[in-house]
Order: sequence, then C-alpha cells, then structure tokens
Amino acid sequence: MTSRIPEQIERTQFDLAIIGAGINGTGIARDAAMRGFRVLLVEKSDIASGTTSWSTRLIHGGLRYLEHFEIGLVRESLREREKLLFIAPHLVKPLPLVIPVYKGDKRGKLLVKLGMVSYDLLSFDKSLDGHRMLSREDALHLVPGLKPEGLKGAAVYYDGQVEYAERLAVENALSARNHGATILTHSRVDRLVRDGSQVQGVVFSDLLGGRSYTARASVTINVAGPWVDEVLAGVSWTGERMIGGTKGSHIVVNRFPGAPNDALYVEAREDQRPYFIVPWNDLYLIGTTDVRYQGSLDRVMADESEIEYLIAETNHIIPQANLTRNQVLYTYSGIRPLPYQTNGAEGAISRRHFINDHAPTVENFLSIVGGKLTTYRNLSEQAVDAAYGKLRRIAPRAQTGREPLPGAASSYAALIERLQVEEGLSHRSADHLARVYGSRSLEVLDLAGDDPKLRAVFSPETGAIGAEILLAFQREMAETLTDVLLRRTMVGIGPAVGVGADEAAAMIACAYLGWDDQRATREVAEYREYITRFHPRSLVQA
Repeated sequence: MTSRIPEQIERTQFDLAIIGAGINGTGIARDAAMRGFRVLLVEKSDIASGTTSWSTRLIHGGLRYLEHFEIGLVRESLREREKLLFIAPHLVKPLPLVIPVYKGDKRGKLLVKLGMVSYDLLSFDKSLDGHRMLSREDALHLVPGLKPEGLKGAAVYYDGQVEYAERLAVENALSARNHGATILTHSRVDRLVRDGSQVQGVVFSDLLGGRSYTARASVTINVAGPWVDEVLAGVSWTGERMIGGTKGSHIVVNRFPGAPNDALYVEAREDQRPYFIVPWNDLYLIGTTDVRYQGSLDRVMADESEIEYLIAETNHIIPQANLTRNQVLYTYSGIRPLPYQTNGAEGAISRRHFINDHAPTVENFLSIVGGKLTTYRNLSEQAVDAAYGKLRRIAPRAQTGREPLPGAASSYAALIERLQVEEGLSHRSADHLARVYGSRSLEVLDLAGDDPKLRAVFSPETGAIGAEILLAFQREMAETLTDVLLRRTMVGIGPAVGVGADEAAAMIACAYLGWDDQRATREVAEYREYITRFHPRSLVQA
C-alpha cells in the first residue's frame, strides 16, 4: 500500500509549515502557495473539523461590533465580504436579515437606524443593497409570525451566508494543493523542531499510519484555533495563556409555523444578547450562545440549558412556533478562538485577529489568535506577509482576493439547467451538486461516467450521488467516512445527519475503493460515535 505521506517529506526544506487546517490555516496555505512558498499544512483531524464547522455560517460585517466601537473590524469585514462574494459565488451568497425592534429593547429604533446608516457608510463599495426601515405594519407583513405585542418596527439589511463553511475551507485547501502545497490531515503535531531559540519545523505523527515524521521549515505558524495553547505547550512556552475561547451552540430544526423567509437578527429577552434565526440548508439554524468554556476541546456539545434557551427565545419572538425539545433535529457547538480575558462580558471580547510573533524567546514562530470566518482571507494575507518579513524577503502581492476558488460558478441557474438537461439529473441532485461543488459538479459527473451506480442517489434527503464518494477520497483529501459525510458531500448536516446514508456510502466505498466489510462496519460505527455530540434525533430513532 502506498503511503499517503510523501516519501521525500523529511528531505524537503519547506518555507512555511502551518499547524491547523481550519479556514485560517487553509487560507494561509493558499495565499503562501500562490506567492511561491513551499508550503506544508498539517492537521490532526480533518480540514474544517474544528471551529470552522461550528459557526452561524454568516459572512457579515459585524453589525454588533459597532456597539464596541470596533470600526476598523467592521470596515475590514465588509470589504472582505465583497471579495468572498466575488471569489466564491457558489458558496457565499447574499442574505437579507430583518431586525425587529420592540418596546423596551436595549437597542431601540433610533439606535438601530444609526447602526444601519453607519453600516451602509462603512460598506460604501458594496454590491449589496442598502438598508431600509420598516413600520410596524410593514414588519408584520414581511414576517407575519413575529410577536406583534410591543413591536415598533424593523430594519432590513443585507449580509452574506456561507451555507457550507466546510466547503470554503476545502476549496482553499484544494487551491493551495493546486499551487504546490503539501496538505496532510489526520497528522498530529507532537512537538516543534528547535535549535536553541530557533524553530526549524515540526515533528508529527500520522494518526492513520502510525509513523512519526520530521518536517523542516524556515517559518512555522500555529493556526490551531482553540488548540493554540496546546501547540505552545510543545515549545515550552512560558508566556501568558493566549486563548480564552467561549462556546457557541446552535440548534437545527425543520420549518415551523411562523418561520421567517428571511433571516432574523433578534435581541434575546433573557440577556439582551443578539442571536439569529436563519433559513439554512433547507432547514432553520438558530443560535448562537456565548458562554465561557473549560471542557474538552475535542468533544464540544450543547448543554441542555443552551438548547432550552434557544427554543424559549424562538418561541417568544415567534409565538406560533411552539418549538419543543423533540423537534430539534440536532445541535452543534464550537469554541471561538478568542483572546484570553479573565473577566468582562463574553460578547465584549474582541473578535479581531492577532498575529503573535514569539521572538526573541522563540524565533521564526508565529501564533494566530482570534479571527472570523469573514476575514480569513485578509488574516491569511497578513500572516504570509509576516512570514516573508521573518525571512527578510520582499513579499509578492497577494492574489487571493482576485483569483476565484476552484468551484466558482458565474451562473447558478445556467449550471442547474446544464446538470438537469444535459446530464439528466433530478432537480434535487442538480441543486445539491451546484450548492456543494459549484462548477466542479461537472468533475463529479466525469467520475461517474455512464455508471448508473455512481449516478444513483445514495442520500435521498439531500440528493447526493455515488460519485461524490469517489471525488472525496480521490481528489479532495478525505481519509475517513466522517470526513466525507461532514466536510465533503455535506450529507452529514442534513435532517438525519447522514444516518442511513452512511451505510450506503460505505457500500459504495466497498464496491469502488477496495474497502472490505470490516472497514465499512468500522467506519460507520466511528461516524455514528462521532455524531453523538450533536444530540441527533435520527440516531435515537435508528
């Protein structure tokens, strides 16, 4: 069996080693590789398997950051939103949001209006429509399910939604690889290679193959998100703790009575913090919470108190919803990699990113703290600039804001028509492929050829087809069934979180990828164990 680790890896001198393949790590890898660096990206689990997967999946300017006077962050976010709408139109799409304003709200109508005007001024170069204010009657006409008592009006504005944030990271990784980067998942960095104060690379373990490797690099960047301090422990770092992440949890439900057609941005009754009710993935995504967290970073789960909080707040703002715990299809939770702060409100902790140079204690080593899904591209550009600075080399101009990602499709409607008319797919399958892969849908069908089994649907609720399993393993760096379902095909975030489709996918792997029954059984069992953290209703019923 051929090793998945390049045999020359220990003889290669990389310019840059990156620890962590979330959206920031993959973004840095793409930027660096496009500028000519020899790049190694090492991830202990899978691409986008951490914080990237657990956000509210918005590409937004950070309207509420105006309350904390983080004007620069808002402007940066709005500028980056425009770039992502351009480079990833198949994944990042405009999203209208409605802010209802009630009597007694912390953010009254005048304050909301001021925020809207400021937001529009800071996004002067936007392609999206500006805001509009609604009367009480117009607000109820737009969102009939809103609680009418005390409603004073509403604001409507636009931001962006990245339905599949995991795919945004995967496509950054694919682009990085296409530009020469070496990307290794399921490879845990155990320690850094050091010569005195100089960091010279990483020692990592192949968690699938069992062997340890040493890879040398001129500069190493720690982009491990919530795990940044764990990586620092490997260099005997004696400085202050860097990450003080807070937990954010979401619930996912089917459409319910009174559900809005547009996203709602609502002030919670219990604690006045904002949360979202968002149409997403043909379901509704409700969240998020913001609580300090001290538990395991590798298995983060929503507490029942968080679930009940989100249910109660939704039922309050949309009285006819009558959501119950039994209607929650699943939940998900993640840790925001925010700067460590011992006191103060969780919502007041800055969402800005920080590039920390550990010199002179540790040379040629940087750590990234904080950051947002929206601003990953700019963070990546700054990090690569910093790496060039460490090497005392002039940095070429970054190209990541100009070159579209691999699946960028200029016309969703034209792509859907081609997939249905020319390729004979059902609307559900065509829609699924277009939303997940964009223009690379045609690559999926190229793998399928004329094989009816590979063109057949293996996940009826999403429309995913068999050839996607081959694409994930053969061309998208998936190593396990969990990788495939949760971060390639996106079947694992459907209503049943992939239960049932997991067995069908494993059978495809047996037929086309050489799996035996033992591996298929093991992979399904490991997948189902993994998704228990989501409190999935389908697993209880299975």
